[in-house]
Amino acid sequence: MPTHLEQSVQRDIDRIRSKVNEMASLGEHALNNCMRALAEKNRVLAYSIILGDQRIDELEKEVDRLCLEFIVRQQPVAGLLRLAYATIRINLELERVGDYAESIARQILKLSSMDTKIPVERYTEIASLSIPMLRDSVRAFVEQDAELARETMATEEVVDGLKSRLNSDLMKFGQENRVSFESLNALMMIARHFERVSDQAQNICAEVLYMCTGEFTRNKGTEASRLLFVDGHNSCCSQMAEAIANSLHQPQFVFSSAGLAPKPIDAKTLEFLREKGLEVSRATSKSIDQVPNFEHYQIMISLAKETSKRLPPGPKRTVCLDWAVQDPSQVEGSPQEIHDAYESVYQFLQAHIKDLVEAVLDEKID
Repeated sequence: MPTHLEQSVQRDIDRIRSKVNEMASLGEHALNNCMRALAEKNRVLAYSIILGDQRIDELEKEVDRLCLEFIVRQQPVAGLLRLAYATIRINLELERVGDYAESIARQILKLSSMDTKIPVERYTEIASLSIPMLRDSVRAFVEQDAELARETMATEEVVDGLKSRLNSDLMKFGQENRVSFESLNALMMIARHFERVSDQAQNICAEVLYMCTGEFTRNKGTEASRLLFVDGHNSCCSQMAEAIANSLHQPQFVFSSAGLAPKPIDAKTLEFLREKGLEVSRATSKSIDQVPNFEHYQIMISLAKETSKRLPPGPKRTVCLDWAVQDPSQVEGSPQEIHDAYESVYQFLQAHIKDLVEAVLDEKID
C-alpha cells in the first residue's frame, strides 16, 4: 500500500506528464497542419497555426510552475530530481517546436501569394520522420523508456541528410532562376524548421536518457566555440575569413563560412589566399542551411552591409557581430589596386579574428 507521501509524489508526476503530453500533442498537430497548409497554400490554416502557438506558450509556463512546485513541495533527490530537471529542459524543447510550427506557417503565408511550385513530396519525406521522432521522444519520456530514446535519436541523421539534399536542389533552382529569392528563402526556412524538429526530439531523448540512467549525452561534441562568417555569396570575404581563422590552428574552435545566395568562389580570392600560404583546395561555397550543426554556433559575423538585416534567426544566445568590409572581388582598377584591396581586407580580418579568438579564450579561462 503506497504511503501518503508516495501518493502525493505520484499525483504531481502524473500531472506534469499530462501537461507535457498535451503540449507535445499540440505541437504535433500544428506540424501536421503545417504540411497540409503547405500542400494547399491554405492561408486560413496557416493563420490558425500562428494563433494556436499561444496555447503552447501558456502550457510551457504551466509546466515550469508545476516542476518548481514539485521541487519545493517534495524535495526530490536522485531519480526524482533528475525527472524534474529533465522535464524543465524538455518543456523548453517543446516550446521551440511550437515556435517552429508558427514560423513555418508564416513562411507559408509568404508563399501563398507567389507563383511558386512547392516540392511537397520532399517536405513530406522530412516531416514523416521528424514528426514521429517528436512523438516517440515524448512517449519515451512518459514511459521512462531509455531504449526507445536511443532508437529515436538515430533517426536525426537521416532527417539531416534529407534536408541537405532538398536545400541543394532548392539552391540549384535559385541559380537557374526557377524560383525567386523570396520563394527560395521561404522554402529553405521551412525545410530547416522541419529538420530542427528532429533536433529538438533528439534533445528530448538525451534528457530521457539522463532522467532514466544518469547518462549525460546531450550535445556531445559541442564543447568547441563555433564561429560563422556570413556574407552575400560566400565567394570572397567570408571564405577569406574562414581560411584565416583556420590558419590559427585553434583546436578549441570550429570555423565556417556561408552566404545568403552562394556563388562559386572568386578565382582572384583563391589566388590571393594561396599567395598567403592558406589551404583552400577543398573550399566550397555554401548557404547557411548547409552549415553542419548550425544550431550550435555561438558567434555569427556579418561581413557585408546587405547581410546584417537578412540573416535568418540564429540559435538562442548567439552573439552577432557586424564587420562589414568592401568586397575586393568587386574592385576595379590596376592589378596593384586590386591586390591592395585584397590586402586591406585580409589585414582587417586577420587582426579582428585574432582579437576575437583571444577574447573567447580569455572568457573560458575566467
